[in-house]
This record gives sequence, structure tokens and C-alpha cells, in this order.
Amino acid sequence: RRFGGVLASDGIVLSVPMGELHAIIGPNGAGKTTLIGQLIGEIVPNSGTIAFAGNDITALATYQRSVMGLARSFQITSLFPDFTALDNVALAVQAHAGHSFRFWKNAREEKALRDPARAVLDRVGLSNRADTVVSSMSHGEHRQLEIAMALATKPRMLLLDEPMAGMGPEESARMVKTLLELKKEYTILLIEHDMEAVFALADRISVLVYGRVIATGLPAD
Repeated sequence: RRFGGVLASDGIVLSVPMGELHAIIGPNGAGKTTLIGQLIGEIVPNSGTIAFAGNDITALATYQRSVMGLARSFQITSLFPDFTALDNVALAVQAHAGHSFRFWKNAREEKALRDPARAVLDRVGLSNRADTVVSSMSHGEHRQLEIAMALATKPRMLLLDEPMAGMGPEESARMVKTLLELKKEYTILLIEHDMEAVFALADRISVLVYGRVIATGLPAD
């Protein structure tokens, strides 16, 4: 992928087997977020092929990739600050379901939305914050909530863009614990600057520099 004179993705060859937590590390400007943007469909590559679960998805729109089971979190949180945590996750449940249920009924009374949303909040450790307005939650809770919204879309693979960004040690430790549980069930591509978290979580690591993968191996390597 080229942006003017900048080659942001330079012939990247990357494979993530089912069930693996694969971490991408590298300096600022290495092209990590551009890579995730291409995988999820927000950025169109100039050349090359992206395959997911045996299917060529290079030309598919973001929503089509979501339906197939790809979900992402963002480098900067993308939430509805005036809604509760439960409202935010329920919206993700509703978006994935593809319909608005009964138009004249209060969506907050719809069990088909609220029950799955509560279950997902419990998975990320936010069950006791379900009715808290997002604007009054901590930064670390925002990151947990964003992952809950990704889980609400019933993904097969999670693309996580710096989920520990801006967190203190206690919040980071809580996120690592959450991701250790999620990696038992989901394939995960993780971009992260927190090296302690990377080495605690990753099955394999790829190093990205100037848009190129210069090394891939086990954390011990």
C-alpha cells in the first residue's frame, strides 16, 4: 500500500494459523495500523491478496468481512460516550444481527439485545459496570469495552490495535488476563508496544519495519 511517496506496506507476507495469537511489533511509522486497516477493509491495498478462512476477501467491504468473522479494535477508542456500557455492546449485537427488531419498542427492553450484551461484558470483566455511562468510565475500561463490542459481533478472528495504549500497570495486567482467556477461543492478531504484554501473550511475533516483515518467530527467538 502506497500513500504518495510513502510505501506503508511493502510486500508483506504474513500467515496467522487458526487458534494462534500473533503479535506485530515495530517502531512508530512501521505500517502496523495500515496493515490492520487493509485486513479489515478500511484501506484498499494497491496490490496483493488478502485471504481469510480460505476465501479471497481483498475486494470485500468492511461489513462483509465482519459478517465473515473479522472484528477489530482501534488504536483510539471509538465508543458512544453518552450511552451506558451495556447500550454500547447492545448496539454491536444489533448491528451484527442486521435488523432493528420491533421499531416502536424501546430497544433497552429487548432481551435479544441485552442478554448477549451482558454476557459479553461479563467475559471482559465489566459486568458490574453495565449501567455506567461510558464518559464516566476509566480509559482502561474503555479499552475493555471496545473488545466487548468486537466480541458481540461473534468473530472468528480479532484484530487488536494497541489495546494497552495509555494504560497504567494495573489496567495493563487486567487486559493481559482478559486476552489470555480470549486466546483460548479466538485467533488474534495483536499490535502492541507493551513488550511485557507481547511476550506474555504471543505464540509468534512478527517484526514490521518500514512496511516490511523483517523477522517472524517464537517469543524466545
